[in-house]
Amino acid sequence: MQISEILTQSAVKTVSAVTSKKRLFQEVAELATVAHDMPTDRTLEALLERESLGPTGVGHGVALPHARLDCLDKVVAVFLRLERPLDFDATDRQPVDLFFALFAPEQAGVDHLKALALASRTMRSEEICTKLRANTKPAALHAILTESEESQAA
Repeated sequence: MQISEILTQSAVKTVSAVTSKKRLFQEVAELATVAHDMPTDRTLEALLERESLGPTGVGHGVALPHARLDCLDKVVAVFLRLERPLDFDATDRQPVDLFFALFAPEQAGVDHLKALALASRTMRSEEICTKLRANTKPAALHAILTESEESQAA
């Protein structure tokens, strides 16, 4: 599995500011609706349900929110970059500005775990995160995220 298989350019966005975790998840759900034809309300509900189990902020300004939805037939992703970091209850208590959200079918099993591992590996790269923070255009952000897989494959 590669990022380019789950993340389209239309699923990448820079947001100037959000004031709460719920508002951020609303932005993610709306982008998922546009990019992947997912139901906004159900997507938002699934994200909030998952987050209630424990924060998905993994540290270093990165969050990996994820949810399962019965309307999907494959794993898809949405990426948001915030211009102003948001307090997200991350493990290191630092505000978060890079959000790589994953959505999987209810019965995805191993594909969901592979996608989560891929996103985690990618977002752990200090070099990639630095490049993401230096760019605001969705095309550039998408290129940075999908370039990383080409260099890993080489």
